[in-house]
Amino acid sequence: MGLMTAMQYKDSLKDGRVVYYEGEKVDDVTSHRALKICVDTAAIDYEMAEMPQFRDLAVVKHPKTGEPISRYYYTPTGAEDLLKRHELMVTATKLGNGIIPFSHDIGADAMNAVNITANTMGNKEYIARAEKYRATLQKEDLSVACAMSDVKGDRVLRPSSSKQEHPDYYVHIVDRNDKGIVVRGAKAHITAAAYCAEILVVPCRNMEESDKDYAVAFAIPANTKGVIQVCHPVESHRSSLDFPIDLPVRNHTDSLIIFDDVFVPWERVFLAGEWQFALPLVYNFAYLHRHTAASYRIPSVEGMLGAAVAMADYNGISNVPHVREEITDLVIYCNTLKSLAKASCIDFVTHGGIPIPNPILTNMAKYHFATNFHNCLKLIQDVAGGLLVTAPTYKDFQNPDIGEFIKKYLGGRAGASAEARLRMFQLLRRMMQVTNEVVAVHAEGSLQAQRQMIYFESLKEMNEYKKMVEISSGIRKIEPV
Repeated sequence: MGLMTAMQYKDSLKDGRVVYYEGEKVDDVTSHRALKICVDTAAIDYEMAEMPQFRDLAVVKHPKTGEPISRYYYTPTGAEDLLKRHELMVTATKLGNGIIPFSHDIGADAMNAVNITANTMGNKEYIARAEKYRATLQKEDLSVACAMSDVKGDRVLRPSSSKQEHPDYYVHIVDRNDKGIVVRGAKAHITAAAYCAEILVVPCRNMEESDKDYAVAFAIPANTKGVIQVCHPVESHRSSLDFPIDLPVRNHTDSLIIFDDVFVPWERVFLAGEWQFALPLVYNFAYLHRHTAASYRIPSVEGMLGAAVAMADYNGISNVPHVREEITDLVIYCNTLKSLAKASCIDFVTHGGIPIPNPILTNMAKYHFATNFHNCLKLIQDVAGGLLVTAPTYKDFQNPDIGEFIKKYLGGRAGASAEARLRMFQLLRRMMQVTNEVVAVHAEGSLQAQRQMIYFESLKEMNEYKKMVEISSGIRKIEPV
């Protein structure tokens, strides 16, 4: 079939999938009052492939057939490919007004992780299945969501522990036959799954032999029997209290995905009891996913810096020393993230025959973004001032009885209108939603998970540095060449 158009993507979602929103079953995600906003956001990936100015970024030629395929499903060969993919994600997020489409990117991370893990295992059957699945995605241009986070139950206990209230807190195999496996359980926080064609399931933690039934990875169509999705509510329109903006609303919902005895054919199973490889699969996905996260955060961080500069200007305090210091901190925050994300592509490593962004730099980029996010919000809040939370609404501004007073008294420096300040306050309030604060910390893994990866990935070089100083201090002799 080749590349899908945006319209074909939307039509493909009318497939009888079981999705609930605010307690009601959704007949069609593409026309639902809220979910259609999410579908339109996801469709940006497909729109970019149709737009001449972005086609070379979004589309590449298949290395064997020469047919056009999504860059996300192309196997990278080195730094140039990784940088192009990075640029694609940054550009797509900017087109989404700070929201990445999520129809290809995270699923592609999971697909690459599956390929890498199969190659590392040396399991010819899994390698063949993974390559066949990649070929399917390339040929049909399917949207894919990655389902990683299990609901977990008691987080201290292992998946198979008899002390868990029930055995289904982690997705696991409950039956096998010559045709495939049957799985049961639930995954949480799965972005865009309600409007992706495929769901690619991977483990979320290390496993022991007793957990082998939980060491499972597979891909299924989103409309597979027994798959039930429960979406959380999202902002799908602007309030009448907000100043109007000539940009579409962009957003995503996340699903609780219930797997109620779901059958998966063997050809779509990529791990089934090989518990030793659950953690490597988790790691391989985490490396890739965190680089994606660092990439799509960049437009948001640029927006934070731009808003702080604008507010300092409107408030007439751009040259106040401590404000310049706060702006400088934001400049450092923004450019460190951008530099780490790019550097991880340039200084890539190869896992399982596939080049991936440098794991240490990737985790540093994500950790840098997440651990400094709240402090940067504090700096912006200080620059903006108290009107950030007490400002009148657009309806007040429009009211002829009070509007002129608002225009008179809420202006800033000469030439900075009350409307400009009120619009910027409105933008900042959206940036500072609690959802964004929580996502900064928990999405793509915890801060501690990133620190652990940075440490363990650095062990080899730390030992080399230790050896270097032992030679410098005379503790160790120089080894003969």
